[in-house]
Amino acid sequence: TQFILNTKAMAGFSLDLGPLKEPLGFIRVLEWVFSIFAFATIGGYTGTTHFTVSCPDKDQPVEAFFAYPFRLAMKSYCRPLCNSSSCTETYLQGDFSSSAQFFVCVGVFAFLYCTATLIVYLGYRTVYLQTSRGPVIDLLLTAAFAFLWLVSSSAWGKGLTDVKYATDPNRPVELCTSCKAGEFPSMGRLNASVIFGFLNLILWAGNCWFIYKDTPFHKDPAPPTTMEEGGAPGP
Repeated sequence: TQFILNTKAMAGFSLDLGPLKEPLGFIRVLEWVFSIFAFATIGGYTGTTHFTVSCPDKDQPVEAFFAYPFRLAMKSYCRPLCNSSSCTETYLQGDFSSSAQFFVCVGVFAFLYCTATLIVYLGYRTVYLQTSRGPVIDLLLTAAFAFLWLVSSSAWGKGLTDVKYATDPNRPVELCTSCKAGEFPSMGRLNASVIFGFLNLILWAGNCWFIYKDTPFHKDPAPPTTMEEGGAPGP
């Protein structure tokens, strides 16, 4: 039975790269690429906050590491004491994992959905257009992802602002009179992730129109009425 089902499924498969030349398929490929960029730029990120403890004999550099998902209080760093060989265990403050993980989750699911729909567009286009159910479901899910990109990108944009504030080298220096702020952590990747998030919003929202044209909700303009051949004009 399973073999018969697989045979029937493969029988409906017909590879056609034509949809990639149309806005519907081309934009879906862009969504697939930008979804990868969105979650890849934030996932696996690691940063370092630098400051220096100024002691009478020498300056001692301190590095406070932090990483995705930005539970800053989970990992401590050691702040040396000038009059002792020991150090004080200290933590960065803040937990911004909810917005970061939500953003990554939306990106991963968007990537998976793009992969599935591209297989349908390129291999099962006739089945997709055979009934109105396929385009309608595609339209609803694409609109839902556009909304999710708006929410997740806005939330992560605010979360990134909070991460920058919490990891500013001037923050730990406020609690240490003999400390000097050092280099600010490099966050180019995180800035790019927010940009990719809003680019995905534009792509997914714009793609709704092209999917909408395949649904029964879209009415083609009625052709102009013409006088029948051989008929006499009306009075």
